[in-house]
Amino acid sequence: MSSTDPTTTTTDTSAAGSPTEPNATTTPSVSVSESAPAATAPASPSPTHQQPPRPLTPCRGVLEVGEKGFGFLRNPARSYQVSPNDIYVSPDLIRRYRLRPGIEIEGKSAPPKKGSPQLVEIATINGEAPEKFMNLKKCDDLTVIQPNERFVMETVPDRYTTRVLDVVAPIGKGTRGLIVAAPRTGKTTLLHHIADAVITNHPDVHTIVLLVDERPEETTDFRRSIKGGEVIASTNDQTIEDHVRTAKMAIERAKRLVEAGKDVFVVLDSITRLARAFNNYIGSTGRTMTGGLDARAMEQPRRIFASARNTEEAGSLTIIATALIETGSRMDELIFQEFKGTGNMELVLDRKIAEQRYWPAVDINMSGTRREELLLTPAELEAVARMRRALAGAPPVEAIQKLLNGLSKLKTNKEFLIAVGKGG
Repeated sequence: MSSTDPTTTTTDTSAAGSPTEPNATTTPSVSVSESAPAATAPASPSPTHQQPPRPLTPCRGVLEVGEKGFGFLRNPARSYQVSPNDIYVSPDLIRRYRLRPGIEIEGKSAPPKKGSPQLVEIATINGEAPEKFMNLKKCDDLTVIQPNERFVMETVPDRYTTRVLDVVAPIGKGTRGLIVAAPRTGKTTLLHHIADAVITNHPDVHTIVLLVDERPEETTDFRRSIKGGEVIASTNDQTIEDHVRTAKMAIERAKRLVEAGKDVFVVLDSITRLARAFNNYIGSTGRTMTGGLDARAMEQPRRIFASARNTEEAGSLTIIATALIETGSRMDELIFQEFKGTGNMELVLDRKIAEQRYWPAVDINMSGTRREELLLTPAELEAVARMRRALAGAPPVEAIQKLLNGLSKLKTNKEFLIAVGKGG
């Protein structure tokens, strides 16, 4: 019988190896059973009979958990795509620490004999001690409340995209917003400006730009222009599985940050392409609706969009997603109808306004935020109501033209709303 020492709580000693190591019976960490002498061994065993421990390497990544219970640490810089260098995480370690998908782990890994390197020690989870993470409530168990703290989108006087957004459809922490856009209506520019405004005005907020099935050149533009936030993207030359993994991992990452008390802002482009990806991913279940959309295809996209919330006990998750219309696709129209009315903010971009070269091409009367009284002061609320009454009878092109004319005369929205409140 051999003698063994107890293992520490930060070392994985499970018998499960990585899935690419079917013959492994121990983890690649320092194995006590390998170094402990047998009871009948001589007092001074020969060094040639002992295997030196393999060196441990510092590692870091975001956890993805598979259906079989094991996981891997994915690299956010690679948009969570699969790499042979990803660190394997055993089911035992996941159970022991109650690890959830989307957490960021720092620890140590052991080099493999075969397959992937394996996580054997956990130092921190989301930058905190592992014990602190284990006691956090899950995002779905947190108390959901109305958005009651506004994001200020206004940055510089001549950036009218975000100035109009602040006045017409204010965004609060926990807002679930749709930007309804026809092709070539300035959607991409607006998203750039929104992400930049959050990073500039709210540097404590974790900003994520999530691009699904995007053109590669647009992905490059976002990565170069968005400084201080994460850009997580799958491009249209990648597989359906890549699109689905990217979206799931980004949202799980955001939810774990909310559980830890962080405010997270996600710009999603687009909810339409995300739904298309899930429609292709699940395959046909025999219940195909008009336009080729499977009846179950919308379950996961709806969950992703519905995960936006303001919580009472922890942080908030804001999602501003684009929905594509007037694309000539019956499926896209069905997807939009599925999401219409599920958010608490909508901004509608109009093709006719864009053709007249007015930017942002916002249909004011079709856009707005529910319960905006929780985000605006009484004076601001009264001024916005007065502005809307004045523009209510005007065609969309004329309405945005008048609003842009008023904003151009004053350097800040505060000055503009004061002038409107006084009847200016």
